[in-house]
Amino acid sequence: MTQTARIADIGKPRIIIVGGGFAGIELAKSLRQADAQVILIDKQNHHAFQPLLYQVATAGLEADSIVYPFRKIFEDQKNFYFRMAEVESVDTTRQIVHTTIGEITYDYLVIATGATTNYYGNEQIQEHAVPIKTIEDSIALRNKILSNFERALLTDDDEQMNSLIDYVIVGGGPTGVEIAGALAELKLHVFPQDYRELDFLKMDIHLIQSGPRLLNGMSEEASLKALDFLQELGVHVWLNCRVKSYDGYTVEFENGEKLITRTLIWAAGVCGMPIPGLREESVLKGNRLQVDIYNRVLGYKNIFAIGDVAAMITRATPQGHPMMAPPAMQQGKALGKNICCLLEGKPLKAFRYYDKGSMATIGRNKAVVDLNGYKTQGIIAWFVWMFVHLISIVGYRNRLVVLMNWMWSYFSYDKGIRLIIGNKKEKQVAREKEAMPT
Repeated sequence: MTQTARIADIGKPRIIIVGGGFAGIELAKSLRQADAQVILIDKQNHHAFQPLLYQVATAGLEADSIVYPFRKIFEDQKNFYFRMAEVESVDTTRQIVHTTIGEITYDYLVIATGATTNYYGNEQIQEHAVPIKTIEDSIALRNKILSNFERALLTDDDEQMNSLIDYVIVGGGPTGVEIAGALAELKLHVFPQDYRELDFLKMDIHLIQSGPRLLNGMSEEASLKALDFLQELGVHVWLNCRVKSYDGYTVEFENGEKLITRTLIWAAGVCGMPIPGLREESVLKGNRLQVDIYNRVLGYKNIFAIGDVAAMITRATPQGHPMMAPPAMQQGKALGKNICCLLEGKPLKAFRYYDKGSMATIGRNKAVVDLNGYKTQGIIAWFVWMFVHLISIVGYRNRLVVLMNWMWSYFSYDKGIRLIIGNKKEKQVAREKEAMPT
């Protein structure tokens, strides 16, 4: 270990966790009583509650209400150490993790790096589309949405104005559906008050789904109701439709149809983020690491993977578990118990995922919920969705802030966080100018 990391060797087994998402956080918590040195490495100093990123992007919440510092989460855990760094690679022979702050040795390594946006090899879309996977993405999208409306006030050209106030969302999963619903509510209740000179009958919101229905992971009833809710809000839903290209101005579909927009929001899929240095045969399609029933990475005894980056391939789960928070959290808790068993020389217990259900919100009083043996849509589902997300947020202060924001928005029909923070990068401005027709 190099001096830069400054983590003393205290003579106890060292467990390195790479990534502070849902899986990594739950694992570190479950190791509280372990007679070991628990080290969390993440390129950020905070945990982000990703299910509510879309609300930051659509001015419903401020960023600091859904993030929480790692050091605050684990302030009472004596065996916990945190270092803010990026992991560059792993040397599995020497049991060393190479990071931007130096080398750190490990006895057990847990990869909980999560997932990143998957553009399926389309470099042009990757260059021009807006992702929504991080807090930075959410703030950037909010800046773009609000800046576009400010710019729309300055043009007399109808096509240019429409390109600034029209939105295309690609991906009909929970993220895409929730963003579409939030934008539709802004169009109905907020933007007409802020930008009175614009004609919002000309603002179009398009949701593109490659398959025959929305919310593939949920029931047919939830899918159909979500479609009804979106159409009721005025969202144009395109099913069985794939985006071929996007140059920053024109969206072209595989069937030849086109749309004009300055903002294409990409919510069409994710892929894992494995660490360089592992065996190639351990990495599956979608960049997920193949793990056994104990979350051990294929070919290793002391390297594990949990969460979105892990694919536990079994007869019951031929594609691995869903890349969502609940499986990640359950894997983190289960692996914590198994690592304690390893430290104590006890047998390991196979992971079994308990699917508690799925849910998505489309807007005010509009949500769909599929729980075990219980399905509901509408206002009851909306309250269920709010309750589940509220209790899942890390930190009592954050829960209170989110609750107060939701209550204010509900009774006032207002979104109070309509702030443009930071300047656009020169590269982004140049790309937008290049995309404009001459």
